[in-house]
Amino acid sequence: MMNMKLEVLVIPVSDVDRAKAFYEKLGFRLDIDYVPDDKFRVLQFTPPGSEASIIFGRGITSKKPGSADGLTLAVEDVDAACKDLIARGVAVSEVFHYAGGPFNDTGENPRVGGRDPEGRSYFSFASFEDPDGNGWLLQEIQTRLPGREWKSKRAQAMDIATLAELLRETSERHDHYEKTHAEHHWWDWYAPYLNARQNGNNPEEAVAVANRYMDDVLHVPAR
Repeated sequence: MMNMKLEVLVIPVSDVDRAKAFYEKLGFRLDIDYVPDDKFRVLQFTPPGSEASIIFGRGITSKKPGSADGLTLAVEDVDAACKDLIARGVAVSEVFHYAGGPFNDTGENPRVGGRDPEGRSYFSFASFEDPDGNGWLLQEIQTRLPGREWKSKRAQAMDIATLAELLRETSERHDHYEKTHAEHHWWDWYAPYLNARQNGNNPEEAVAVANRYMDDVLHVPAR
C-alpha cells in the first residue's frame, strides 16, 4: 500500500485574526498566511512536534464555526501540558478520564474527574476550546502499544557486540516477568522489548511496552 499521511484538518472559525492569535498563543507554528484577495485567506498551523496541521481562514469551509470537536493532541504528560497552556492564558479543564473508556462521551456523566486510576496510557485527558468553541482534547500517551507506529522499511544496522549487549539486557529484564507470570514463549516478550529499545525507549519504558503487549494482546495471566 502506498503511504498516506494525515496532513491537515479544517477548523471552521468566525474571526480569522482572533483564531490566529489564539493558536499562536497555544504555541502552534504558523506555516502559511496566504491572502490572494479579499474573499479568500488560508492559514496553516502545526502543533509542536506534529506532522499533521490544521487550516482555517476565509472562504475555506461552509461548516458552522465551532462545530469541530474531538480534535486530539497527544502529550506525554497531561498535567504538565495543562500547566503550560494555563500559563499561556488558555482555559483548560481539570484532568479527567472517561467512565466508559477513552473517547466514550456517551451516558449521563461520561467524564470522571482525575487521572485514570490505573495510570494507563491513552486513558487520561483534559480539554479546552478555541474562541469559536471548537473542541480540543489532550490525551496522555506515555507508552504506545505495539502496532501503533508504522515500521520503517529498513532497520538501522547494529554491530554484533551492541546486539549481544542488548540481548543480555533483554534477558535480565525478562527474568522478573518470567517469575511472576504464567508459562509463555520468551520470544513473545523479547520482541516488543527489543523493538522499543531500538526505537529509543529506555529500559523501564521498554519493560512497560513488553508487559503491556503480553497482558493486553496475548493475555498472559500473573501467577
